[in-house]
Amino acid sequence: MWSTACIPRAEGGVRVRKVIDGTALGYSIEGRGPAIVLLHGFPLNRTMWEPQVAALRDRFSVITPDLIGFGESAPPSAPDAMSMDTFAGAVVRLLDALGHDRVILGGFSMGGYVLFRVVAQAAARIGALVIADSRAGADSDEARQRRLATIARIREQGPDGFLGEFAAGLVGATTKATRPGVVESVRRLVGTPPVSSLAGALSAMATRPDSRPLLAKIAVPTLVLVGEEDTLTPPDAAKEMASGIRGARLVTIPAAGHLSNVEAPQVFNASLLDFVDRL
Repeated sequence: MWSTACIPRAEGGVRVRKVIDGTALGYSIEGRGPAIVLLHGFPLNRTMWEPQVAALRDRFSVITPDLIGFGESAPPSAPDAMSMDTFAGAVVRLLDALGHDRVILGGFSMGGYVLFRVVAQAAARIGALVIADSRAGADSDEARQRRLATIARIREQGPDGFLGEFAAGLVGATTKATRPGVVESVRRLVGTPPVSSLAGALSAMATRPDSRPLLAKIAVPTLVLVGEEDTLTPPDAAKEMASGIRGARLVTIPAAGHLSNVEAPQVFNASLLDFVDRL
């Protein structure tokens, strides 16, 4: 069952909550034209895409959902049962509710992991892909154990310490050295997601499947972007994705870390606009 409730109007667009399978999802739609859906990363929310929404909304209908548990979406009722397919299923059902049969789909970091599961579930719904600062492979055993340890830390100590450290790690060395205020801005972007949301997303990332077998099956135009100084999903991971997808275009963004769309929005947007202009 679907139900919809409007919440305060955002500048240039509309902010809405839609209840899908009992879970309230927040999202924004700005602009008119072909649909572009942008999926945010962990532990962020849809506001991370504001620089891209501003660049795209004159020609596209830009849809930015809050993934389950983040922003204005409701937290998961069973965090330990969350998976990337859970996140992806909610995105697909949101597209159903909005009446979009085919979209350009973009994902940043964890949003990229969700993107691959949307590809697995509903490839026919995708006209093009934009993958930013993400990776196709599953977690290593070591990375998986770090995520589980982080869940335990958050549950025992609360989220504030972790979120401050993680926000600082999202930006690159050049940004930290030359624009320290960006770190503070990123911390504000993160906000304070509930413990259950953080635990659910970390668990889903730790158990996500290896999406590399999907790469050769992708048959739509694909743009892969990565910050030159990204240490969380480094350029080598982006190169692996781009080389595995037929015809994919790889763009490395100089002097930017993991959050390349916020650290270097002009370069990021120029690459994104050039890509969609060619579609």
